[in-house]
Amino acid sequence: MQPESRPPVRLYCFPHAGATSLVYRGWQALGEPHLLVRGVDAPGRGTRRRERKAAGFHALVRCMAEQLVADLLTERERTPGLRWATFGHSFGSTTSLAVAAEVTRQVGVAPERAVLSGAVPPRLQRPGPLLDSVPDEELLARTAADGGTPPAVLADPTMSRILLRMLREDDAVRAEFATEAAGLRVDFPLTLIGAREDVHAPPEKVWQWAAHSSVPARRTEIDGGHFAAVQRPKDTLAGILDDIDPGKG
Repeated sequence: MQPESRPPVRLYCFPHAGATSLVYRGWQALGEPHLLVRGVDAPGRGTRRRERKAAGFHALVRCMAEQLVADLLTERERTPGLRWATFGHSFGSTTSLAVAAEVTRQVGVAPERAVLSGAVPPRLQRPGPLLDSVPDEELLARTAADGGTPPAVLADPTMSRILLRMLREDDAVRAEFATEAAGLRVDFPLTLIGAREDVHAPPEKVWQWAAHSSVPARRTEIDGGHFAAVQRPKDTLAGILDDIDPGKG
């Protein structure tokens, strides 16, 4: 089958810590018709806010995989041969890869590739909580400095309180990455996105995700800081599409 006639790709996007799938709402129109963007929420967040939260890394992966399996099977009935891929940024990188591995196991169809942005692999992460002793004001200041959260959210007392709660909840899950996700291995390709000015996940550390796949990874180095890939969605989606179907990006 030639690239021109291949079915589209359902791109499941996983948000960074403290965020919901809302961060990917603006990506949907940018990806069509070749990339069908679908943001993924954890139980208790965003579109799944009425559900009970998942306790811990493995429960979170299981719940998110169930959501993807149901969605993918439904969409493949509507569009035979529909392909899929994942994108995860920062905290979302580890969860997205673990979920992609579980969905592959259940469905028997691997993603075209998993795209990991702005994150270091589990073995390079420090185990245990990092934010327990960080005061709220300092955590908000750090979040503002990273530039990935709208100023209006940080300035609103109610919204900032929700943000702080989600950041701490995600940190509790992230604390398990170093031990629970260190052995994660997949047999599908990875695209690794590293930003040159990213102080949290410099490119040379991002590239080490390559050890988590049996297939050679593609490396994409971009300008900007930690949220560069998320802040320039048109460029990011074009790069993803070109990795999946060369010449279409």
